[in-house]
Amino acid sequence: MGIWLASASERRAQILNDRFGEIHIQSLPDVDETPPTGTVSSQVLTICRRKSEAVPPNHGFNAVVVADTMVGDPDDANAAMGKADDELMAASMLKRLSGRRHQVWSATGVQICGDWTFFVESAVVEVDELSIEVIGELIQSGSWKGKAGSYDLAGKMGNYARLVDGDELAVLGFSPSALRLLD
Repeated sequence: MGIWLASASERRAQILNDRFGEIHIQSLPDVDETPPTGTVSSQVLTICRRKSEAVPPNHGFNAVVVADTMVGDPDDANAAMGKADDELMAASMLKRLSGRRHQVWSATGVQICGDWTFFVESAVVEVDELSIEVIGELIQSGSWKGKAGSYDLAGKMGNYARLVDGDELAVLGFSPSALRLLD
């Protein structure tokens, strides 16, 4: 059988479907996504490895893909912003990113023939100065839900933010090198 994306992310599923054709999508049972201590790159890799450990050994797919993405805090490059729990927290995150640059880290694990290979890559995103009205529109759209840093660069936030350095895939949820491995 083909590729199993072990994730509930619609964005990741769309990317893999566009690139490889129809894939199997099934999220894993609850995985501890509590960030450990350390740099953002080590945190995102640790969570990605936790997800890989939740994949059953006899799944029957040619390849399995797990991934995690974290937005670095613009005030502290060694801290991750996380995902907002509610609209107020999402608005606060967007306000902190407004008019600033930040780094986004994605870790991706690919299992082929039972062996895991992990990749961690980052990109830099710059966000325009966001008015209260724009932040309100972004919150009302719901595009912040389930997103690191409370935004989706391929969604409405794409009107107010741009990639400054790196590959857009790293912002959208995958390490670009991992997808090249699957090509």
